[in-house]
Amino acid sequence: MVVAVGTGNEPSQVRRLVGDLIRIHRVRAGLTQKDASEKLLVSESLLGAYERAERIPSLEFLRDADKVFDAGGALKACAELVDGEKYPPKFLDWAKLERAARVISAYETMLIPGLLQTEEYVYALFRSRVPAYSEAEIVRLVEARLERQAVLGRTSPPRIGYVIEESVLDRTLGGPEVLKEQLRHLLDCTKRFNHLTVQVMPSAQHTHAGLMGPMQLMSTAEGRTLVYVEAHGDDRLISKPDRVSDQFDLFGILRAQALNPWMSAEIIETKVGQL
Repeated sequence: MVVAVGTGNEPSQVRRLVGDLIRIHRVRAGLTQKDASEKLLVSESLLGAYERAERIPSLEFLRDADKVFDAGGALKACAELVDGEKYPPKFLDWAKLERAARVISAYETMLIPGLLQTEEYVYALFRSRVPAYSEAEIVRLVEARLERQAVLGRTSPPRIGYVIEESVLDRTLGGPEVLKEQLRHLLDCTKRFNHLTVQVMPSAQHTHAGLMGPMQLMSTAEGRTLVYVEAHGDDRLISKPDRVSDQFDLFGILRAQALNPWMSAEIIETKVGQL
């Protein structure tokens, strides 16, 4: 059977199926929506939206609901289904691997890294898209982006290293206040998470190893190394060893050419003060 995956306002078959399963197991557990929402620490309206297939449930919600409703793994197993609702097909494998990654690195030329974006910044990003997303699509994309950030606080978290172009810190996406809060959040993350390193590539560094564009790199717990390259209309996941090795070498050079983490933090603090 082919199950359609919806990306617009109309709930897909997958979303309806998951919503029905949540409702069925809640009823079997003898819980009203109000009782269930209190046990799951979500609003009654959000639980209702999940059951009506108006919203896509998070992985955390599905795991918790599986326990509370004693669903025997049925709801937890829906995680694979809802993943396909949240991410573009070309990014889906990367998003799944990211949750258990050992090392995550990226060079960003246009935006703050996704794992460090504030909710307001993410909303501003998706609202700026041309052609425009519907409001339902924006909500779905924002929730998926924020859900990915759980990897930061994971038990045995990955080592995360970013090199960010200085111009990104000046781009007032969503307005000055949104950027100011975003930069404060960036600084807060570097202080809270010892496994996170952020380096700024100064605009004065006219020539460096990243001029060919942004890149995302990952090492998995199983020893695989992967690269995700973003290009307009041609995003791709690279696993060919020689190409991956070249990208990892490039990133190593980039880190050496960028400001160190302490100087980078000073640059970010200065820009916060200027907003």
